[in-house]
Amino acid sequence: MSEDDRVTIRKLPTGVPGLDEILGGGLPEYSFNIIAGAPGGGKTTLAHQMMFANATPAHPVLYFTVLGEPAIKMLRYQQQFRFFDPAKLNTAVRFINLSQVVLDKDLNAVLEEIVKEVEAANPGLVVVDSFRTVVRKAGGGTGEVELQGFVQRLALHLTSWQATTFLIGEYAEGEIRDNPVFTVADGLFWLYQQVERNSIVRKMQVMKLRGQASVPGLHTFRITADGVQAFPRTFGLTGRTEKARKRRRLPWGIPELDTMLSGGIPEGDSLLIAGPSGAGKSVFATQFIAEGLRRGESGIVAIFEERPEEYAVRAAELGMDFETPQHDGRLNIIYLRPLDLSVDETMREILDAVQRRGAKRVVIDSLAGFEMALAPSFRTDFRESLYRMIGALTRTGVTIVTTVEVTETFTELALSPYSISFLSDDIIRLRYVEIDGQLRKVLMVVKMRAGAHSNDIREYEVTSEGIRIGGRLTGYHGLITGVPELLDPRVRGREEAPGTPDRKE
Repeated sequence: MSEDDRVTIRKLPTGVPGLDEILGGGLPEYSFNIIAGAPGGGKTTLAHQMMFANATPAHPVLYFTVLGEPAIKMLRYQQQFRFFDPAKLNTAVRFINLSQVVLDKDLNAVLEEIVKEVEAANPGLVVVDSFRTVVRKAGGGTGEVELQGFVQRLALHLTSWQATTFLIGEYAEGEIRDNPVFTVADGLFWLYQQVERNSIVRKMQVMKLRGQASVPGLHTFRITADGVQAFPRTFGLTGRTEKARKRRRLPWGIPELDTMLSGGIPEGDSLLIAGPSGAGKSVFATQFIAEGLRRGESGIVAIFEERPEEYAVRAAELGMDFETPQHDGRLNIIYLRPLDLSVDETMREILDAVQRRGAKRVVIDSLAGFEMALAPSFRTDFRESLYRMIGALTRTGVTIVTTVEVTETFTELALSPYSISFLSDDIIRLRYVEIDGQLRKVLMVVKMRAGAHSNDIREYEVTSEGIRIGGRLTGYHGLITGVPELLDPRVRGREEAPGTPDRKE
């Protein structure tokens, strides 16, 4: 068979953000599908969202209800979602109650009633909610062969009338093997609601989809005022773009640091700032964003430990105005809700903001806060989560600065508590050292994949005007241990450089 002889299956938009990507481009037209899961999983909401996205007066949606919630009660709750369009009711969307037919008659009568309504309306989409109720009612005196025959005839009739169908039911996963309904279905969507400690995580799986390649695995989703939003587990990991050989460098705005970085961070890199609590990691990150704004580059800051207004106030105390660029659309400070996030949801939020703002610089402050914001299962696989998120962000070409807190020891120079330094193109390490009975701060550039960098260990201070970096510390041995030893009192001190912090000895 040649390519020209193949039947082309049109794909319908689901109206659910992220779900079309999971399905491989959309919902196969005229397919016969099942939405299954436990009560409260979001089955009806998902069906309604797809229903309103595809309903038109020319090809309306027929929604059959069976011994479940009355239509008027169902609509009372569903109209709270933004996807709900009251103008489509009774024109593009019709509700039909099959309860009495199911109670009084057999499967053949149910089939006849559905076929009669379908032939009269010529719908584009048909939903039966709950189909499980039909099966339970018939189960007492109906054999498996007869039930399978009913399902096959229903699927044949609806497909012949060119209707895309959804049967909604409360099923357990153990029923998949022996239930004839799942054999006949073209598509099977399973919704889960998992309790993890005190968090609830919603996940969906496309267990079956004939005719096209869907994305395998479990995908998280959330139900908000906008309805269902799905977060594909492979989001952002496809369509990799190669980094240009010659890339411009993004200045940090701290002259001495830019010199150490050979001009700044290579565009499209991921840089990790690692250091102990109070070392100024967030101040470094804030100055990186501020320099971009000064140069006309939009920025995104994802924070987990404080609210946007608090972050902006702290920046103002350092002489950086973050209020104005927020109002004019050049800066977006994202505060992500803690305790039950998924990494896919976080990526979606940040990448959407990058696309909306056309951002060139992104700050994630901090990884410790990000970990605590995740649901427990994602904390367990935190390294994998970071790998996916950093990979997805760098594929967009933005430059990322991430902060991470490390616990100081006097036996090693740790770069991250998560063993994820390999994910970063560049690493800056901040450290406390004890010199002459004083606790001082030093920094060093540990890694730069794009080329050479300074090997100096420099002292710095966090002031009311931001970071001030001094000269290279000399005359000491073992600075990176935090307890250096004086080599020779005659060379004691440090090489002075422009901007060296004044210190009273």
